[in-house]
Formats: sequence, C-alpha cells, structure tokens
Amino acid sequence: MRAYLAGAIEAAPDAGVTWRHELTQYLKAELNWDVFDPSLNEQDFLSEEEKTHFRKWKSTDIKRFRPVIKKIIDRDLHQLLHHCDVVICLWDEHVIQGGGTHGELTLAYEHDLPVYLVLGMPIDEVSSWIIGCTTEIFQSFEDLKREFSSQDFKK
Repeated sequence: MRAYLAGAIEAAPDAGVTWRHELTQYLKAELNWDVFDPSLNEQDFLSEEEKTHFRKWKSTDIKRFRPVIKKIIDRDLHQLLHHCDVVICLWDEHVIQGGGTHGELTLAYEHDLPVYLVLGMPIDEVSSWIIGCTTEIFQSFEDLKREFSSQDFKK
C-alpha cells in the first residue's frame, strides 16, 4: 500500500512537514506502507535557480513561475493517480488558502481512491464538496491510527 499525504503546504506554518513526518513513521512502522509526501519532494526535481526563486516569481515573474508550479502539479498528480492506493488528508484552516488539496481530493474521488480525512477544524466549516469526496472522516490522527490498526490494512 502507498498513501498520498494531502494537505496544506504553501500556507502551512511548517510547510505541512510535521504531521506528514509523524504519520509516515506510523504508516511505515505499523502498517508497512510506503508514502508519497509532497512536502518533502516538492523541490527535489527543480533546478537550483527554480528552488531558490520560484516562490518569489509568483509575484515578480508569473511567466517564470507558471512552468515551475506546473512541473510540481504534474509530478504530484502523477504520483496520486498512478502510484498511490489511498489518500490521507489533513483538512485545516491552512488548506483553505490553497487549491491543490481540493483538486487532489476531487481527482481521488473521480478515480475511486479512498480518501481518509482528518479534521483540523470543525466539520461544519469543511466544504460539502470535500466531505463528498471522502471515504471516512476522523476527528484526529489518533482516531485514524486506531481505525487503521484495527483493520486489515497491512500488505
């Protein structure tokens, strides 16, 4: 099994690294799953110039920014649709500022990939569309881990 870890990166205080790192440890150690973590791999295929400047280019040079962000989008969606079996998503106030996670969950739904949503905000503040894309919703990562550990998710 391979999980795609969806959630805020650009607007998240730590680029979404901490929760993904902690969940990756659990998924690997307890379930023997592989993980695609877009927060770790966001820039590993960009040139040094792109890595250094692409975020700044968003406001200063949109013509240079657009091809770089498209490379990131293409790589992430390829991983999601061709190399992952499930999506685990943290839905919090930071994800609302972006668009990638919304698209990833919609594509996962369209391609029949299970989507496990962990709430980082009250459920009544979550878009109905997003709820419609989910397979199951959890109040916390601890709830998700309990459920996953009780199921036959090991492969």
